Amino acid sequence: MSTTILRKQKKSGPLFTATCATGLEELVKEEIATCGGTEITSKPGAVTWHGRLETGYRACLWSRFASRILYEIYRFDAADTDTLYEKCQEVRWDDHFTLKKSFAVHATLVNSPITHSQFASLRVKDAIADQFRHLFGKRPNVNPLEPDVRINLHMEGSTASLSIDLSGESLHRRGYRGATGEAPLKETLAAAIVRLSGWLDRKEVEPILLDPMCGSGTLLIEAALMCSGSAPGLQRERFGFMGWNKHDPALWERLVTEALEKETAAEPDDWPQFIGYDADPRAVAAARKNVIAAGLRDRIIIRHRQLVRLHSPGQRGTLLTNPPYGERLTDKTSAQYLYTCLGRIFRREFPGWHFCFFTANPEFADIPALIWQNQHQLYNGPLKCRLLVGQESRPGADMGDISHYAWSLSAPEKESPGEDFANRLVKNYQGLEPWLTAQGIECFRLYDADMPEYNVAVDCYGQWVHVQEYAPPSTIDPAKAEERLKLALQVIRQVLDVPHSRLFIKSRQKQKGKDQYQKKNPEAQGKLYEAREGGASFLLNFTDYLDTGLFLDHRPIRARLGELAQGKTFLNLFAYTGAATVYAAMGGATSTVTVDVSENYLARARANLSLNGFGGPLHQLIASDCLDWLKGNQERFGVIFVDPPTFSNARHRKETFDIQKDHSQLLRLSMQRLTRNGVLIFSTNFRKFELNPALAKDFLIEEISAETIPLDFARNKRIHRCWEFRFHP
Repeated sequence: MSTTILRKQKKSGPLFTATCATGLEELVKEEIATCGGTEITSKPGAVTWHGRLETGYRACLWSRFASRILYEIYRFDAADTDTLYEKCQEVRWDDHFTLKKSFAVHATLVNSPITHSQFASLRVKDAIADQFRHLFGKRPNVNPLEPDVRINLHMEGSTASLSIDLSGESLHRRGYRGATGEAPLKETLAAAIVRLSGWLDRKEVEPILLDPMCGSGTLLIEAALMCSGSAPGLQRERFGFMGWNKHDPALWERLVTEALEKETAAEPDDWPQFIGYDADPRAVAAARKNVIAAGLRDRIIIRHRQLVRLHSPGQRGTLLTNPPYGERLTDKTSAQYLYTCLGRIFRREFPGWHFCFFTANPEFADIPALIWQNQHQLYNGPLKCRLLVGQESRPGADMGDISHYAWSLSAPEKESPGEDFANRLVKNYQGLEPWLTAQGIECFRLYDADMPEYNVAVDCYGQWVHVQEYAPPSTIDPAKAEERLKLALQVIRQVLDVPHSRLFIKSRQKQKGKDQYQKKNPEAQGKLYEAREGGASFLLNFTDYLDTGLFLDHRPIRARLGELAQGKTFLNLFAYTGAATVYAAMGGATSTVTVDVSENYLARARANLSLNGFGGPLHQLIASDCLDWLKGNQERFGVIFVDPPTFSNARHRKETFDIQKDHSQLLRLSMQRLTRNGVLIFSTNFRKFELNPALAKDFLIEEISAETIPLDFARNKRIHRCWEFRFHP
């Protein structure tokens, strides 16, 4: 080792560097200028400047956006690790920390001839340790987690810079956040979002900041700290410079005292309102703890609330939120429809407000139908994100719910082919129209093989028409059956005045086992269409599967479940696309569990819940065989809905499920999950079904089939059967 050790750093290059997330450089530059820095420059992820030690201390104490503050002690060229080791020996390390202090080395390499950052860190560590051993006969301890002194090596090309990390832990760790929700924002990024939202400049005229999906509350806490004039570093117990030999305690104490005085002077007389909601009670609990730790107990309101229950707390304000990203495929689908729900609620409930979305899905930006006045590109870790800032609704956008669709049928042509079928369509609609209007129903069955020669079912879902051809008997000439179908479709298009793009045709055949879960059109793109029922929105697939995702004959059953579920826990077995779950949630269920064997249907159920403003752990979706799940679960529910298939020989099952043979076991297992005062509704579309009379010995059973058949299915009283199960008093 060389006996000549340089005690002074070279004066070339920047003295300080503030690292930050890409996209925050301009914000950090503004902070550094207020801290007294000069010759301020920036590059992606870093801001450099010259100044006295005081500027570095001020940056540690006051920066809301920087991650680390580095004080450069030496700059040199190193083309390989041996040179790196030798150059590190030229720094007199006992000038910076003593043998009794622990240290750690962190390296970042950019286009460097040295390609392994961990090995580069190791060579610097070895150089420091070897120097101490040479001078004092001992080497200091290495503590990678909580060192007294952090050394930073940064290399761009062959140019190396050694710095003391003045911050220690990353500056985003303010000290108030002990509890976090799922995927929390770093405090530094949250502060940047608040700043770029523009709310701080508008807070006098928009005195409310609302986050409807607040998670652990970081956005609101950072906004409140900004309003209070509090230095973000005041709550930190330790900084990296405190173990550094050149630390100036008197200077630091003076800056802390100054910050406390500024905080007292800056505290507003009239505080804005900070309000946060979240659908996850665990996130709410975490946010409340963080608010208390930040000293803002009396300044920020945090409440548990589903998105659907969101209402404006005032005439003017800013709604700032970080919706779920939906990184997994199924989550991305539900996140997409969450944005649809957000847009409707915001436009309906928050006229005149500003809206700010922070999202990793810029393709979702157009979904809420808002005009974005500004967009800022930021990074949340490796994720490229956008902060969207806007206020007004897009011209022509609806202000709330999708509009009800009413049909206007055309009179059939006289003596034309299919006139009798056309007349029947018109007659059926005329009979249904008063009821449809009074009930606000837009999804209904118009025709169901009323005439043997026209063996189809015609269902209207808002503006779309779904036609199902029943498989003709083998005695019918296939060519004649096809001719009849073509004529029926022609008449449907004429009478309903529906274009080809809104008309969907399927052939309905008896389904068994796993067939119900198979795509009927492998080439279909899975496009979903939205329609309304009972004040809720549902996503329909007219192309991929035999059924659309909404059983129309179950409309009264769903309404009944919604009424029964108020204030109770709800279980939906064989849930399909979760329509009954949505009704239960809308009706006020305290929590829901939705079970189905099909991941595809559960993804739709999740999207249906999101579309209607429901989510979080209180609404669980479980992919499982229902019988297996019942056997392994001990939870009890106030309302249970059981709507099993007639048969199932899906590959996951060891034995074929047969509703007639297996319903007793199914219902007894289900009743074991029912609370003593609860109600179970059982439904089946198996026309030959006979309920096991032995069940009546153990349970109070009432058949409610007649009252659950809606008017549009009155011609087919056997479309389903339905019972209520309760325990005997």
